[in-house]
Amino acid sequence: MAEQCQCSAAFDCTSQPAACCPDWMAGLPDALPLSHISIPGTHDSLSLFGGRRLRCQSWDLEAQLAAGVRFLDVRCRLVRGELHVYHLCTFQRASLRGVLRRTLRFLRAHPGEAVLMRIKEELPLFSRPGFAAWLRRCLLEEGQDRVWCREEVPTLGQVRGKIVVLEALAREVLGIPYEQLSISDAWNVLSLERKWARAQRHLERAAAGDHATMHLTFCSGNGLFTCPEDVARFVNPRCYQHLQRRRGQPMCWGVVILDFPGAGLLRLIMESNAPWASRHGKAAPGAPLRHPCGRGGGGRRRRSSAHHPRRCPSGRMLRPAPCLCRRTSAAAKQKRVPSSG
Repeated sequence: MAEQCQCSAAFDCTSQPAACCPDWMAGLPDALPLSHISIPGTHDSLSLFGGRRLRCQSWDLEAQLAAGVRFLDVRCRLVRGELHVYHLCTFQRASLRGVLRRTLRFLRAHPGEAVLMRIKEELPLFSRPGFAAWLRRCLLEEGQDRVWCREEVPTLGQVRGKIVVLEALAREVLGIPYEQLSISDAWNVLSLERKWARAQRHLERAAAGDHATMHLTFCSGNGLFTCPEDVARFVNPRCYQHLQRRRGQPMCWGVVILDFPGAGLLRLIMESNAPWASRHGKAAPGAPLRHPCGRGGGGRRRRSSAHHPRRCPSGRMLRPAPCLCRRTSAAAKQKRVPSSG
């Protein structure tokens, strides 16, 4: 009974996910822009330490990726010439270099997938000079030409096997500008009901809105009288029920970002892409629609390189160093909730 309280379809704070979906993107068409895909993600993805007030996840990075998470939220501070992963003032026993290496190792084993990675300076009020330069250097040295560092949102075919960087630097371009996305991040939770209501409205806006824009909905939060785990216990089941009611319809929920996600909730987000992919008509005629976790009409199938060749990007992939330039794009016109940490 105690284990059941720790793990449900929507909420899971155990050490290992209840399902494994490492190749769910492989069956989606190459021509699909990332902004047209429902993508499960985690908030403060490496926040495993710091007690109930700070801990946001219970699965390590490899477990999250294997469970189907394709958006990572990585918070860094520059400490002694290295970008270390932090949640507020708590070191999370990881470095950005290590996170990049581990993510690229997963992508080498699963080349049909792509991982969005938001890289943010933690506690920017105490910013260290040179953060952008060190981030650029880290992406260049660890990225191995497998990091998307252009401003435009790519198609899935352009970034299979790659990390897609989202960043919020003021002057330099090292990825998709975070401030141009449609974001709901009501992180300071005073009312659990209001927190879910705002997340629900943004999910509906993503489903009904302009799919040329990437939508990010943070279902996570913290507050003076609550903590990330309590917020997740309340919000995640409501998110599960909301998505379950629309199951089987061609929906694009955007990027749905969670603390302590359950395997069932992740699967609902992934499954919403099956009819969406079918509408784009890129699958072979008569081919059975593949289940996001690898199950299709003919049972479990392995992705074959003969049927899903790894394509070169239609546009030239730029290394992080050449991409470094002065920010020229205008801020997003869409109304958004101010982002936290």
